[in-house]
Amino acid sequence: MLRLSYRQVALAAMLLAGACSPRPDPVSVAENTVVVHNQTSREWRNVVVTVNDHFRGGTPLLAAGAQLTAPLSQFQTAFGQHYDIARQSVFKVEVTATDSSGEPVKLDFDAKKRGLAESLRQ
Repeated sequence: MLRLSYRQVALAAMLLAGACSPRPDPVSVAENTVVVHNQTSREWRNVVVTVNDHFRGGTPLLAAGAQLTAPLSQFQTAFGQHYDIARQSVFKVEVTATDSSGEPVKLDFDAKKRGLAESLRQ
């Protein structure tokens, strides 16, 4: 007869819960912060995050499986103007990078499309 301990049942439940949870979006914006998840098995180099076509930020390296978290106030234009969260809202985020094999990486976040998709889910 099959006997399972409470530990085995708890472990199985945790594994199933983790396997069933949805993957986070690769790019998200919440609470005045941009979050970029590298969901690949390769590191990314020269990561550039562009908000609303003008405000840029980034990092030289984003490890495989890691995430970049950056407050919107740290993004700036080529002329040094910082993103003003009191006067602007995010409508677009574009992420570009090169992975460790030399392949280009491009991710997009479009608030208009996301808003439409979320309203259709309700």
